[in-house]
Amino acid sequence: MNNTAKQTVLIVDDQESIRLALSRMLSKEGYEVLLAEEGEKALDILREKKVNVMLSDLKMPKMDGMQLLKASKLVKPEVEVILITAHGTIEKAVGAMKDGAYDFITKPFKKIVINNMIKKAMEKQALVVENKYLHEQLAHSEHDRHADIIGQSDVMRDVIKLAEQVAPSQASVLIQGENGTGKESIAALIHNIGQRKDKPFIKVSCAALPDALLESELFGYEKGAFTGAVSQKEGRFELANEGTLFLDEIGEITPSIQVKLLRVLQEGEFERLGGTKVLRSNVRIISATNVNLENAIKQKRFREDLYYRLNVITMNMPPLRERREDIPLLVSHFLKIYQEKNNKVIDGISEDVLDILTDYQWPGNVREIKNVIERAVVLTQDRIITLKDLPENISREKIGDRKLIIPFGMPLREIEKKVILETLRRSKGDKEVTANLLGITPRTIYRKMNSLEEEEKQERDVNMNN
Repeated sequence: MNNTAKQTVLIVDDQESIRLALSRMLSKEGYEVLLAEEGEKALDILREKKVNVMLSDLKMPKMDGMQLLKASKLVKPEVEVILITAHGTIEKAVGAMKDGAYDFITKPFKKIVINNMIKKAMEKQALVVENKYLHEQLAHSEHDRHADIIGQSDVMRDVIKLAEQVAPSQASVLIQGENGTGKESIAALIHNIGQRKDKPFIKVSCAALPDALLESELFGYEKGAFTGAVSQKEGRFELANEGTLFLDEIGEITPSIQVKLLRVLQEGEFERLGGTKVLRSNVRIISATNVNLENAIKQKRFREDLYYRLNVITMNMPPLRERREDIPLLVSHFLKIYQEKNNKVIDGISEDVLDILTDYQWPGNVREIKNVIERAVVLTQDRIITLKDLPENISREKIGDRKLIIPFGMPLREIEKKVILETLRRSKGDKEVTANLLGITPRTIYRKMNSLEEEEKQERDVNMNN
């Protein structure tokens, strides 16, 4: 049983015969088994070793199963606890589930029953540990995950201000923007500063899965619901209960899923795939799309009633080309991150490379700039990022664009004219910027422009007379 080879069960019972019998049974199933004859020894093991599931007798001297359960939830809250009880103490065992026990099993127990119960407890424990890990990762690397929303530009200030305004509410939020602009990061930010920050933040990529799989991911499924459904699985709506569910690429879901999603948003109710029991879930919905949903509604590809359920608050993530003043901040940020990750010392980036990166269109937005800087840090053999460290498509395109070709033998007057006109074109007609770039005064630019216009007028008059 390979999937349980590294999973550990702690057996706690004051009767040696029961400890040994359970140990033999579970060892054959591939579990690592640890043994304790009383509660204090069990707590020592929990403190020192990795344990997935604890199987404890309810009635023991000194510290009984109820006391051990409560103590274990303080020492290792992620460990799932199954209590062993006699028929006379079933009511007490049921009460223990309110204190955090996963389940209980009565003596005498059958091998198949206890194996199935431990397997399900292992599955639940794995989810708890994974969610805990994700929350820790979010806390420890928040500056990395939220790099997409680093910036001092006016558009990013407006985005962050709106996120702070909507976070305390329970309103559904629809985040629009191109791929790579940081829609997930804004969703996470809203969650982390909102009232549900201590609850799960669960993400679903709606475009990554076909209909059947997406439905099972959202709503879960019962054992036997389809071929391969060997056990019950909780859906993302259940996992996100009391927290936030982030539906990424919501514009890609099909009409059949839209209907089922609308029902959950309207009534808070759903059934698992293959099930009949009505389940309830209290989640805040944040969705994201790079698709124009209003156009999709006109084309009958997206339900208008679902759109209004999702779109209580609209946020627009600007592409990187519309906030170029943030590019140096992002470059500096990613340089710091990736030199630490790759154990390299990078003093900075050359001025011409920073100019190239600032001018580049960044079709992949922040995701692309992140990859470019990581690549440069990995490949550079110097302590300064230079042109040779950039991908060829960026360096080649921008080198060509930044050059002005002057044919051999062109008169100086024509060269001057060409340089001024090209610099004006690239500065979008800003004469102050052009003057600064060329090292002359704005007055000189105006004088030379007037002179050029006069020459062009004279040429036109000559051509008309001829």
